[in-house]
Amino acid sequence: MLLGESVGSSDVSGNPAELVPIPPVAVRLGEAFAAAGRQLHLVGGPVRDALMGRPVNDLDFTTDARPAEILSILEPLAEATWTTGIEFGTVGAQIAGVPCEITTFRADRYDRVTRNPEVLFGDTLDEDLHRRDFTMNAMAVSVQEGIFTDPYGGLADLARGIVRTPAAPEESFADDPLRMLRAARFVSQLGVTVDEPVLAVMAELAPQLSRITAERVQAELNKLLLGTNPRRGLETLVDTGLAEIVLPELPALRMADDEHGQHKDVYAHTLQVLDQAIDLEDQPDLVLRWAALLHDIGKPATRRFDPTGNGPKVTFHHHEVVGARMARQRLKALRMSKDDTEDIARLVFLHLRFYGYGKGEWTDSAVRRYVVDAGPLLSRLHKLVRSDCTTRNRRKAELLSQTYDELESRIARLAEQEELAAIRPDLDGNEIMAILEIPPSRLVGQAYQHLLELRMEHGPLDHDRAVAELKSWYAAQSSS
Repeated sequence: MLLGESVGSSDVSGNPAELVPIPPVAVRLGEAFAAAGRQLHLVGGPVRDALMGRPVNDLDFTTDARPAEILSILEPLAEATWTTGIEFGTVGAQIAGVPCEITTFRADRYDRVTRNPEVLFGDTLDEDLHRRDFTMNAMAVSVQEGIFTDPYGGLADLARGIVRTPAAPEESFADDPLRMLRAARFVSQLGVTVDEPVLAVMAELAPQLSRITAERVQAELNKLLLGTNPRRGLETLVDTGLAEIVLPELPALRMADDEHGQHKDVYAHTLQVLDQAIDLEDQPDLVLRWAALLHDIGKPATRRFDPTGNGPKVTFHHHEVVGARMARQRLKALRMSKDDTEDIARLVFLHLRFYGYGKGEWTDSAVRRYVVDAGPLLSRLHKLVRSDCTTRNRRKAELLSQTYDELESRIARLAEQEELAAIRPDLDGNEIMAILEIPPSRLVGQAYQHLLELRMEHGPLDHDRAVAELKSWYAAQSSS
């Protein structure tokens, strides 16, 4: 963390404002607000990220000017302005290509039934900072005077990597329960730790998350999963009971071991699979990370014990089928996009397919089916399957890795010979109708599917053989 390198510990000396460069756009804005007799402070995320050495893209400001006055100050400077948040005191603008949001000092009250505040404009900067979610977001730098304002110890907390709230956490989270999810997201994104008293309140108030819309929960979970350390963020959700409200399938993986200890902790295994999938990424991949997180959620519902000793003592037969259905249900409940939902559920469904192919003795047909069933998800499926090996038996792990290496080599060799990613029957629908002299009908689709099965089993067929196979199949259909 750059802050720790620059200022050491929570014992901060010098002027922290010097660690927060004021961009040229902010200087221009500061001059315009000063000319109108108004304050302007860079606040929240941009200050925090600058202190941490993280890139600052969007600029957030707070001011004592009211919204209509903000708009009048901005219009001569901005290429564009937007007022979608003006009823909450926020006016947006793009200035020299930089997105900026300027908000009037706020002193809101919450009804604690919804998370929507009664918007009240404040008169002081300290009052505005008190209503913010965390102390590390309750720091400001005056654009005009370069004065650093930190009434709630955010700089010290940032130096220690601690998440605390400016107000009492009971008040802060009761006002807006989404802040509890945001705390877990910060653990993942920023590498910080939630203060113990704050964690205790999160556990106490976890049921309040039911007030939050599914879309907002989904957005926070996605940001958490795309963080640099989602494992720690997820552990925070589970340890505080927040996951019971927003993602109950995850804590359900903490199944008690059977008396013989015959299966590994599925929760710990899942987090390890997520870590390993991330290690294989070229760039953060939300679909892959969700698939890794949900790949075994069907296990609790399919766990069976065999007291006879005739087979494995613990089994999870068809947990990939159950898990795909559960994943689809959870993601729909979170209002995830249809495409992402189907891709994630498909990966969950396919993640065990590799193990069904035996000890490397796959037919070309099996390889083709693997590729076709995965479709555009093939590269993600490769990563998920490789990540799913968490055994501590080095010999077993090496054997699984070598076997999968061989599968990928088989796929590559077949891909050179055939267009695996776009396997189609050797005759299209129009050819089928012409050869059989039949009109468009369900029978055409059945013929198409039969030829596709042959293509999978035998590879490309020459035209004469494809026609002969089609006629033979049609004759059998006619006779039956």
